[in-house]
Amino acid sequence: MPYATQLFATLGEVKAVSGRSISSSQLATADALMVRSVTQVNEALLKQSKVKFVGTATAGFDHVDKQWLAQAGIAFSAAPGCNATAVVEYVFSALLLLAERDRFDLREKTVGIVGVGNVGSRLNARLKAWGVNTLLCDPPRAAAADNSEQFWPLEKLVSQADILTFHTPLNKSGCYSSYHLLNEELLAAMPAGRILLNTSRGAVIDNQALLKALENGKKIDVILDVWEHEPFLSLPLLAKTRIGTPHIAGYSLEGKARGTTQIFAAFSQFLGQVAQIELADLLPIAEFNEITFRGELTQANLKRLVHLVYDVRRDDALLRNVAHLTGQFDHLRKYYPERREWSSLKVSCDNVDAANTLKMLGFDSKLI
Repeated sequence: MPYATQLFATLGEVKAVSGRSISSSQLATADALMVRSVTQVNEALLKQSKVKFVGTATAGFDHVDKQWLAQAGIAFSAAPGCNATAVVEYVFSALLLLAERDRFDLREKTVGIVGVGNVGSRLNARLKAWGVNTLLCDPPRAAAADNSEQFWPLEKLVSQADILTFHTPLNKSGCYSSYHLLNEELLAAMPAGRILLNTSRGAVIDNQALLKALENGKKIDVILDVWEHEPFLSLPLLAKTRIGTPHIAGYSLEGKARGTTQIFAAFSQFLGQVAQIELADLLPIAEFNEITFRGELTQANLKRLVHLVYDVRRDDALLRNVAHLTGQFDHLRKYYPERREWSSLKVSCDNVDAANTLKMLGFDSKLI
C-alpha cells in the first residue's frame, strides 16, 4: 500500500503484514486494519481482535463483510473512485492497441458501458471527448433517474454495441445481482466481431461459459483484467484472450496513492484529527513528464501519447510469461512496476483543437 507507512506513522505504530495470508493472531493488539482487495475481512479475522476501524484502499469492497462490521461496531471506510482514472486509461490503452492492430477507427464504433459509477461515468466522458458513441446500462441508476432514457437494457448493449465493457461492482444477491451478469445465453446472443472487456470483478462474466463459447468458435475479441477464482485464473481462457492482465487496471501510482490518502483521511476523522495531506506532495515527477506535440491530433498519434505513459502490452506479456507458475499472479500485483496517469504528462501543443481535446482526455495540455 504506497505511502501507508509514511502517512499512518503520524497517527500511531504501523505494522506491515501479508494481505493474502494475514491471520487473526497478527491483529491481537491492533486498533485499526488497513487492507487492499486481497484480504478477506470478516468475523473469522477480527472476532478476537480489538480493531475498531477498517479501511480498504480500494474502490470495491466485496472482500469486506460490511454487515458483520456494523454489527460488531467497527467503523469502515473504502476509497470510492480512487482508481477510476487508471481503469479508464487502461481501457483506452487496450482499445487503441486493438484499433491499430485491426485497422479500425474507434470513433466509428459504439461502446456499451455496463455500470456507470465512478469508472463508467468517467469512461463515458472521455469516450465522448474523443467523439465515440456510447450506450449506457445501469439498472439501479436507471430506476432512480428522472430521465431514464439514457440507460438501456443489457440485452440492447449485447446486440448493438461494437465494444462491451463492464464496470460494475460484484453483487451476488438482490434484484441487482451482477454475478454472472454476462452469462451463456447473452454470450450466445453477442454478434461476431465484437470486443468484450472486463475490468470490474471476474465473476461478473461467467468465465466457464466464455471459455466454452470461445472454444466453440465464437469470434469475439476478449480483454480481461479480472478473473473468476483469483489468484487462480483459467490458463485456457487466458490463451483465448487478445489481452490478459493480472487485475492491475487500476494500479496507477496516482490511483494507489489516492486510495491510501482517502482512508488516511477517514481514519484521521475517526480519531478526531484533520488530515493535512495533498496527493501532489506524495507523487514523484514522472519519468516522461513533458513533451511538445505539433499538428492535428489523430487516433494514431493519440495512441503514441497514451502508450508513452502506459502501454497495456507490458502487463499482458508479463502475465503470459509466468501465469503457469504458482503464486505469480499475486507476485505481479505485489511488485507491480510504477505506472503513471496521463495527467502526469505535460503536453505543449501548437494546435488549439489538439490542446483542448487532450485536456478533456486527461492530459496536462496547453497551447504554445
